[in-house]
Amino acid sequence: MRELGPTVLEIPDFSLVVLIGATGSGKSTFAARWFAPTEIVSSDHCRAMVSDSDTDQSATADAFDLVRFIAEKRLKARRIAVIDATNVRAADRKLWVEIARRWHALPVAIVLDPGLDICVARNKDRPERDFGRAVPQRMIQEIRGSAGGLQREGFRQVWRLSSAEAIDAARIERRALWTDRRDDAGPFDIIGDVHGCAEELQVLLRSLGYVIIWDGAEVTVHPPEGRKLIFLGDLVDRGPNTPDVLRIAMAAVGAGHAYVVQGNHDQKLSRWMAGRNVKIAHGLQQSIDQLAAEPPEFQAKAKAFLDDLRSHYWLDGGRLAVAHAGLMEEMIGRGSGAVRDFALYGETSGEIDAFGLPIRLAWAADYRGKTAVVFGHTPTPEAEWVNNTVCIDTGCVFGGKLTALRWPERKLASVPAERVYAEPIRPFQAASGDGSGQAGADTLLDYADVSGRRWIETTLKGRIVVAEENAAAALEAMSRFAVAPQWLV
Repeated sequence: MRELGPTVLEIPDFSLVVLIGATGSGKSTFAARWFAPTEIVSSDHCRAMVSDSDTDQSATADAFDLVRFIAEKRLKARRIAVIDATNVRAADRKLWVEIARRWHALPVAIVLDPGLDICVARNKDRPERDFGRAVPQRMIQEIRGSAGGLQREGFRQVWRLSSAEAIDAARIERRALWTDRRDDAGPFDIIGDVHGCAEELQVLLRSLGYVIIWDGAEVTVHPPEGRKLIFLGDLVDRGPNTPDVLRIAMAAVGAGHAYVVQGNHDQKLSRWMAGRNVKIAHGLQQSIDQLAAEPPEFQAKAKAFLDDLRSHYWLDGGRLAVAHAGLMEEMIGRGSGAVRDFALYGETSGEIDAFGLPIRLAWAADYRGKTAVVFGHTPTPEAEWVNNTVCIDTGCVFGGKLTALRWPERKLASVPAERVYAEPIRPFQAASGDGSGQAGADTLLDYADVSGRRWIETTLKGRIVVAEENAAAALEAMSRFAVAPQWLV
């Protein structure tokens, strides 16, 4: 909670903003000053939409159904939504927090409290809004009584404007989410899971044109002109030299030449360094032992670095997303606990396989997004594109190779591991079958890909429109040819 005088309210450019204030507190005026009309979802306006009167209290339930509907549609499209309603009770606000989480938006509360006398005076000047003192007084008491718990309710930001002067002086400034780097077009060299394989990392980087210069324990990384590195996480554990991998990554980030997303191993090491109770397994002991030999200053720097890593980045005008274990389309460029969990661990069935490991679901087989997703986490002998996604963890620490993807060229480069540093719990081997990963994903037709109104670009006839009522019949007719239906649309 922040008690404010004249100040700047920095809010995420993708968020659900909930205005909280008694009748007459100036919520609508404040909203109109700082937000576009299309961004504001007003309960009064929705009440008028369904009943022709913005004061018809009998229409309140239907009005809020409409408020919720509009807010969800905006958040689905990754548009900011501003809820202009009194939002006095915690029970009312709970719904907005739930909706924000559903669409992976950050819930923001702005409390407007100019004082009872001002609210009463303003209501006297508004037709059909002269409620006297009792109604706004009750609202103000309830707001002030619960304001201290807004963050516990789930609001990620809470701003309080506790006078008319503070409300008038406040200014809204929007900030892109930390993960939103669409303004950075690269070009990039994206590095798969390193797992402490410092020698292979340096060989790979030098093959890509990077110059790495060591001065004792200090290192500088000089990229080819204009290029940047992206590390897909899991810098640590299992391999022989986690500290030097961290030095290279930290030096590149510090010089503005790199991004690093957090992997599940990075997070676990970070939690151990913070004194949390974590199970020491899956190569964590190697990192602990190697870091114990480093000076305290380096340990502190490494801890701060790992703590600050983001779940994913959205880059190149929205054409590229990078995350350790991947991302579903509806999570890209958004922020929530669910987004971070998916980015760290991918999608699992909740079951355990014969090796005691979580059974991972093939989320990429269902991916249909226009944004290319580059990820690691699940080691595979060869990097391969599947539905505009590619996993480039090629198991260097298990004796495979360390792989990079050059973007936007979409070219792969790799170097072999010097040796096997760790034996995988689950056998590290190629998937069964002769087909490619894309061919495997294409064995199942998703009806959503071909149903409804479709637009098909053709070379000879230009754009062909298939009406919704004809889609099923068209699919049946075209599938008589000996070609998988996926390739016909």
